[in-house]
Amino acid sequence: MNGLYLTDRARRLWATLALTLCTVVFGLPLLVLLLASFAGHWDALWPSSPTWANLRGVLASAEERAALWHSVATAGAATVCALVLGAWGALAGRRLGRRTRICVDTLFVLPITVPSVTVGLALLVTFSRPPLLWNGTVSLVVLTHVALVASYAYANAKAGLERLPAHLEEMAASLGGSPWFVLRKVTLALLMPHLLAGAALGFALSMGELGATIMLYPPGWATAPVEIFSLSDRGSVFSAAALSLALLAATATALVALERWAASRRH
Repeated sequence: MNGLYLTDRARRLWATLALTLCTVVFGLPLLVLLLASFAGHWDALWPSSPTWANLRGVLASAEERAALWHSVATAGAATVCALVLGAWGALAGRRLGRRTRICVDTLFVLPITVPSVTVGLALLVTFSRPPLLWNGTVSLVVLTHVALVASYAYANAKAGLERLPAHLEEMAASLGGSPWFVLRKVTLALLMPHLLAGAALGFALSMGELGATIMLYPPGWATAPVEIFSLSDRGSVFSAAALSLALLAATATALVALERWAASRRH
C-alpha cells in the first residue's frame, strides 16, 4: 500500500509539473496575445483601456485582409501539392530497393532538418537564373512551402502504408480490380486518415511559416506572418497581436472544416 501511495503521489507530481510547464510555455503566451489584441495601453502588469479597435483595424485594413487571404491561399495550394507529392513518394517507395528508398526518405526529410531560411535561400538561388526564372513570383513561395511541409505528408503516408494489410490489395486485384481501381478504392481509401493528418499538420505549419517566406515573397503577396513581423518591427505591437489572433482563428477554422469533411467521409 505504501508503494502504491508513493506511486500515485509521484504521478500526481509529474502531472502537476507537466500541466505547469504547458501553462507557462503555451497557455501564458496565448493569454498575453489575447490581452494584447484588445489592449489600448499596457503600462502595468495588465493592459488598460480595453478596445476592439485593434481587431476592427485588421478587418478594415485592405493590406491585412489580403495578408490573411495570401496565407490561406498559399497554405492551401502548398498542402494539396505536398499531399500529392508525399503520397506518391510513399507509394513509389514500396517498389524501390532499400538503398534507393533511403535516398527518397532523406530527400523528403532534408528540408525540415535545416533552418527554413536555408531552404528559402537555396530555392531563391536555384530559381533566379533562366530557364527557371521564378524569383519574385507567387509560384516560388508556394514551392517553398511545399518543400517545407511535404515531409509530413510523406511520413504520414509511409506510416499508413506500413500498417496497411497487403492481402487486402492482393484480394482486390485477384477479384478483377484494375491497378487504378485498387489504388483508389483500397489503398488510398485506407490511407485517407493518415493523409488528412499530414494535410492538417502541413497546413498549420504553412500558415505560420515566416523564415523562408520573408526572403521570397513578391510585392503584393505578403502573408500574414510577414505582415505581423512588419507591424511588430514598426512598433505596432497591438495591431500585430490582433492580426496574430486573426491568423490563429483562420487556421483553426480551416482545420475544423477539414476535420468535419473527413468525418463526413467516414460515415
